[in-house]
Amino acid sequence: MMSISVNPVLRGGHPMNWWEAAIAVIGGIALIYAALLVLLALYARRHPETVGMKDALRLLPDLLTLLRRLAADRTLHRGIRVRLVLLLGYLLMPIDLVPDFLPVIGYADDVIIVALVLRSVIRRAGNEPLERHWPGSPAGLALVQRLAGTTASQP
Repeated sequence: MMSISVNPVLRGGHPMNWWEAAIAVIGGIALIYAALLVLLALYARRHPETVGMKDALRLLPDLLTLLRRLAADRTLHRGIRVRLVLLLGYLLMPIDLVPDFLPVIGYADDVIIVALVLRSVIRRAGNEPLERHWPGSPAGLALVQRLAGTTASQP
């Protein structure tokens, strides 16, 4: 009968200890995280027109109200509502992918994730639910639509 060894082997033919594997995995995750932070910083520098910090802070209460209303709207597909609930949970979570105290990129991950989710919601449901549930000003709605990469619906 043949025996197959499942111990990972490093150079020199010595078996890898559990702590060496753990260090390798943690190092790999840290390297990927650092690369994503660099990409996020580059995106934030190249696209400052997306939404400024002052505008984002002004929009925050209306945006949270919009997300809550959209998530509670039973006329929207269940998959859309699940995405919105997960987004609200992410935004309310005290732990972020990128810590908010970091300048420029601290809130950029939140803005990008909100934009991606809103874009997917608008692609599935259209602009009408967004316009119907928006609690703020028309200028704020236009800014949210620009953030999501869409335009206002035509009358």
